[in-house]
Amino acid sequence: MVRLNVILLLALVFCSLGVVTAQHKARKIFQALEAEQEHARQLEVEFGQLQLELSTWGAAPRIEKIAREKLKMNTPETGQVITSTSTGGASR
Repeated sequence: MVRLNVILLLALVFCSLGVVTAQHKARKIFQALEAEQEHARQLEVEFGQLQLELSTWGAAPRIEKIAREKLKMNTPETGQVITSTSTGGASR
């Protein structure tokens, strides 16, 4: 009977250690998950800011300003404008 009690006690100790180890690993993994989720949120905010910046850099008034100031371009006079028309594409 004593031998059975010792075996059961050892089994209980090993199972308890297994439960504690599993809980510890689960907590560490959960902490890592939360850290990665926070990092993902920060990246989403940064992505939104970059999209806004990109739309600002490509805005028509900015491009026109650069064309006028740095490239010394100007809007052509009415007589300088040449228009072309397409011939309609492929024939049937």
